[in-house]
Amino acid sequence: MKLEIPSSAEKILRVLEENGHEAYVVGGCVRDSILGRSPDDWDITTSASPEQVKELFRKTVDTGLQHGTITVLIDKEGFEVTTYRVDGDYEDGRHPREVMFTSSLEEDLKRRDFTINAMAYHPDRGLVDLFHGMEDMEQKVIRCVGDPMERFREDALRILRAVRFSAQLGFEIEENTRAGIRSLAPNLKNVSAERIQVELVKLLVSPHPDYLRTAYETGITGEFLPEFDACMKTEQNTPHHCYTVGEHTLQSLLKVRADKVLRLTMLLHDMGKPVVKKTDENGRDHFKLHGPESEQMAKKILRRLKFDNDTLYKVCRLVKWHDARPLPEMVSVRRAVNKIGEDIFPLYLEVQEADMLAQSTYRREEKKARLQGVRKCYEEILERKQCISLKSLAVTGRDLIVAGCKPGPGLGDILDEMLEHVLEYPEDNTKEKLMKFFEKN
Repeated sequence: MKLEIPSSAEKILRVLEENGHEAYVVGGCVRDSILGRSPDDWDITTSASPEQVKELFRKTVDTGLQHGTITVLIDKEGFEVTTYRVDGDYEDGRHPREVMFTSSLEEDLKRRDFTINAMAYHPDRGLVDLFHGMEDMEQKVIRCVGDPMERFREDALRILRAVRFSAQLGFEIEENTRAGIRSLAPNLKNVSAERIQVELVKLLVSPHPDYLRTAYETGITGEFLPEFDACMKTEQNTPHHCYTVGEHTLQSLLKVRADKVLRLTMLLHDMGKPVVKKTDENGRDHFKLHGPESEQMAKKILRRLKFDNDTLYKVCRLVKWHDARPLPEMVSVRRAVNKIGEDIFPLYLEVQEADMLAQSTYRREEKKARLQGVRKCYEEILERKQCISLKSLAVTGRDLIVAGCKPGPGLGDILDEMLEHVLEYPEDNTKEKLMKFFEKN
C-alpha cells in the first residue's frame, strides 16, 4: 500500500534514518490517508530520544518533552515527533505516572486507543498494522487495542472518543469495546469539562450527530449531559410530534448543516420540555414556555462545559427564539428580525426548518409555506435595505441633541419610538421625515 505523505514529513523520516534511527508516520494521519481523507496533522514516531531529535534538526520546540514529544519545524510546517514509549500506570485517568522510552515500535503502538489509530507507515517499508486496524476499517468497526477496560481506565476520555470516531466515520463500536464503555462510563466524571467539550463538538459536527444515541445507550451522556437523558425518556403525545423529545432532538441534528452553533442549538433547543410538560384531560401533552426554559438550561449546560461566551450568546438566543413564528408579512418579519437579532436571523431560519423537518408530517405543508414566506420577506428586506435596528436608523442620538433634545434615558426612548415607527413604515426612514416625527411627538 502506497500513501501520499507530505514531503516535509518524509524529509524528517529520512534525516532520522540516515542517523541510525527508525521513524514512521503514525496514528490518525495514517487512518485518514487510507480512508481518502485529508489529515489535519502528520505525527511521527521514532526510536530516537528527544535529545537526539533536537540535535538533528535546527528548529525544534519542546511541546511535550516529559512525554517524549518534540515539534520539528521544517519548511514553515510543524510536525510532532515522539519517541517510542511505554506508559506507566495511569493514576488520574488521564496521565501516565511515568513514561518509559523504548526501542520497540510494537510496544509504542500497543499503548494506543483504537486499532484504527494504531497503524504506522513508512514510504519504503509500507504499512505496519499489528492490531488489524485495516481489517477493522474494512468492517467499519471501532475496537480498542487489547483490553478495552485497560484502555478506558488509562484515559476515560477514550470512552467518549470511541463514540466520536464512530460518528465521524460511520463505524459501529465493537461489542467488547461497547461493554467496556458501558461499564466505565462513570469514570468520565474525572475528565475535565474542556476535554469533554472538544469531543462533544466533534461528534455534533460529524456526518452522524445522531450517534449521540449511542452515548445515551451506554451511559455516557448521563455523566455530563443528564438533561439529554431526561429528553430521551420524555414522550410527546401531540399530533405535531412522532418521537420522544430526545429522538426529535437527534433527528433535528441531522436536518441542520454541520455548523457548531447550529448543531449545539438543535441539541439544546428542547431541553426545557421535560421540565414544563403538562398533560391535559384528553391525554394530550403541552410544552408551553419551553423556549425560555430551554434557554436557561442551555446557559447552564454551556457554562458547565466551559464554552466560550460568543458561542453561549448565539446559541442561547437561538434556543430562546427557536419556536417564534412570525407571519409571512413584511411588517411581521421586520419586527421578528429586530427582536431575534439581525446577526442570527439567518441561523434562526435554519433552526426553524430543522425543527419542522424533525416533527411529524402533521400540517407540514402549511408550516413549510409559512417558513418559505418568512424567508422571502427577509430576502426582500435585505434587498431593499430596510431598517431593522437602531444601527440603520436614519437619525442618531447626536442628531437629536443638535435638535435640542437633552442627553439621557429619554433620548433612547425617542430613538426606540422612531424605530418602532420605521419597522411599520420603512419608507419613513429618512432624516427629514424622522425629525418631523420627533417635532410632532
